[in-house]
Amino acid sequence: MKQELQPDRSGHLEVGEQRIWWEYFGKGDREVVCLLNGLAMHTKAWYGFLPQLIDDYDVILYDFLGQGESSKEDVPYFIDELARHLALIMDENGIDKIHPMGISYGGFIALEFARLYPERLHTLVLSGILASREKLFDMYQDISLLFYRGDKAVFELYTHYMYEKIFSERFVKNISEEQLAAMRQRFYDRFVDYRFCLIRLTEAQDPFFETIDERVAGYREVTAPTLILAGAHDRAIPLWQQEKLADIFPNSRYELVPESGHVVYIERPDIFFPALKRFMAAKSVDFDMPTGEDAGRTR
Repeated sequence: MKQELQPDRSGHLEVGEQRIWWEYFGKGDREVVCLLNGLAMHTKAWYGFLPQLIDDYDVILYDFLGQGESSKEDVPYFIDELARHLALIMDENGIDKIHPMGISYGGFIALEFARLYPERLHTLVLSGILASREKLFDMYQDISLLFYRGDKAVFELYTHYMYEKIFSERFVKNISEEQLAAMRQRFYDRFVDYRFCLIRLTEAQDPFFETIDERVAGYREVTAPTLILAGAHDRAIPLWQQEKLADIFPNSRYELVPESGHVVYIERPDIFFPALKRFMAAKSVDFDMPTGEDAGRTR
């Protein structure tokens, strides 16, 4: 039986009465990548993908408030607060700079980390996010909150709505209904009694977007190389919303990942992780973007 990966060190960051769970993979002698969770993720969701990174980079993972092994109080959360937790985890581990990669909700955390700590970036990678106030996104958030606030039957229905929304046609054709059902069940079991965590994390987007104009002004000051990887078939965050990121970050590159929906790293790991590694190694937007055929050969 294949042994599950284990972090080289881990612990809880104590912030007042809150506890933030973090994990570190590596010995501390290489550059560090931070993979930032999506809304309904936790650190172990990354374990199956770590072999694509840990031969060349150390990796930090952490659970946001309301996720995994971090505190789950039913209190307001704030996206800039979640970003500051990363800086504190870096301090605890003696890390000056990182390569943050934010997928979906984690992309908002990456945006704020870049704005608050631009000097602590090697590079920045964003996938499946927006940085502008859009009515359609507000409506998408409101629908999600209706599901979270409903009873258990309504929440179970959400697992069908969610996966229909975030995956591409290619992906759902290539996995079985049994696999999809297992994914839905894991999500349901993890959050059915902690729906308030999903509500609090989602509500944290309200103050974030209410002040998005001043935040965008800060993003424009980020000079670190920035890679934007968008799924060509993303229906959760339409491409016209994601494309605006390339006009915000002054040293950026926007790339479409073919035949992928919202969660690119799951649907096209053959492109996503080689692109990530080439970009981080170059520390420049001038690198060779892999294709599905040669993606396994990093340079």
